[in-house]
Amino acid sequence: MNGRPVPRLALHFLTLSLTAALAGCANPGPAPELPVSAVPTQWSAGGAAQPQSQSPTELAAWWRRFGDAELSALIDDALAHNPGVRSALAALRQSRALADVAAAALAPSLDGSGSAQRSHSDGGGTYNNFGLGLDASWEPDLSGGLRAGARAAESDARAAQMSLGQVQVSLAAEVALAYVDLRDQQARLLIAQDNLATQDDTLQIARWRQQAGLVSMLDVEQAATLAEQTRAQLPLRQTAVAQARHRLAVLTGRPPGALTFTPAPVPLPPDDLVLAFPADTLRQRPDVRQSEAQLQAAWARVAQADAARYPSLRLSGTLGLQSLSTGSLLNGSSVVASMLAGLTQPIFDGGAIAGRLRAQQAALDQASANHHTSVLAALQEVEDALVALQGDRARIGSLQAAAVAARNAEQLARQQYQAGLIGFDVVLQAQRILLSAEDAQAAVRASLANDHVRLYKALGGGWEHPPEAPTATAPTELPARPAFLALSTSLPARAAQAPLP
Repeated sequence: MNGRPVPRLALHFLTLSLTAALAGCANPGPAPELPVSAVPTQWSAGGAAQPQSQSPTELAAWWRRFGDAELSALIDDALAHNPGVRSALAALRQSRALADVAAAALAPSLDGSGSAQRSHSDGGGTYNNFGLGLDASWEPDLSGGLRAGARAAESDARAAQMSLGQVQVSLAAEVALAYVDLRDQQARLLIAQDNLATQDDTLQIARWRQQAGLVSMLDVEQAATLAEQTRAQLPLRQTAVAQARHRLAVLTGRPPGALTFTPAPVPLPPDDLVLAFPADTLRQRPDVRQSEAQLQAAWARVAQADAARYPSLRLSGTLGLQSLSTGSLLNGSSVVASMLAGLTQPIFDGGAIAGRLRAQQAALDQASANHHTSVLAALQEVEDALVALQGDRARIGSLQAAAVAARNAEQLARQQYQAGLIGFDVVLQAQRILLSAEDAQAAVRASLANDHVRLYKALGGGWEHPPEAPTATAPTELPARPAFLALSTSLPARAAQAPLP
């Protein structure tokens, strides 16, 4: 240079050219190719298709379909007071606050300052210095790294929101399963007590007949053996009832012994559940949405790590007042202003930037695999629940008929034994079969209720997805996302619904 000042127009042109060049460096390259999960068009155990007018069953509060007010109250109470829900809510607030912090990095910052200084030196006297000022700074996001970081934080917040939804889904199902277990154990306790009363009556008949010399002591001992075996089941059922009560109390945020329940039947929902197609199920499952948000965050962090390779520009300025006395601080001559522009370009870092980029790309691959796994696991859960429901529905009618037949057979056997028409072995066998048949009938009813609960959970029921909040960051988009990122939000539209078999 020859010492002449650079013309202002040339300086502006140089600044604009540099900005455009840096913005052109911001593209980290094409999106990687990721595998796309194959989503079936219908459930393999879903039965025939329904007409378009039949919409899928509303699942947000599926427990109300059981028609059990006590169950509904327990689940609502658990969703409001369970410590796990409170922890997930706190994690969501934390993630949203961190997203606000990341978004704030895109805006300029302004700080105020004030100072007062008094100095003294030997022979030099005493001096005062007063100051007021404003300090501003801004880092224009030329390479897109700050925007990518803000998008990653937003995706983390969405993942935390979906994590809360998954906690709610799991909690509602866990309360329902514990409640069904409680009612099942109560019902089977009553069955055992009823059968024990019948067996005690048979034991008394055997004693009378033995005292009359009509039968040997063998009949009495066999009758006593069966009665005591049945009596031994009562403490097991009572223990299971107490444990189910404890579990329900803890799930609702209470001490284990805080709840008591009078016996009631196992509740069953109506058989009119209509399923959405697999694509819609994936949209409403919070765990799939969570893995998708985590995948989006991983992709944004790849862009953020890539942006570190390019230059960064930081602008700062100060406007203030400096004076030796407070009286002259507001004079125009005390105004001090300065501006600074700094440009930084990584030249040599020993491979740290490249290593961080590779680490983020590996994290993206992990998130992709996890998302794929969550999709497949979701599909399997629904299919497994459907198959289990079909099997228990096929069993329940036969077991109900078997229990009725066993009750009739036991009554006939006792009557014929009392009349001396048959031996005691027939009575013992009939009473064993009766207890087993009634217990199996109660168990399959509970299993059928549990199948419904697991199916509602697998379908993503138990939470409501709030409307998406508008983004708080700059509207500039990240590079195009891979197709797999949109799996849960861009699946084919529902063509029909499949009924529950």
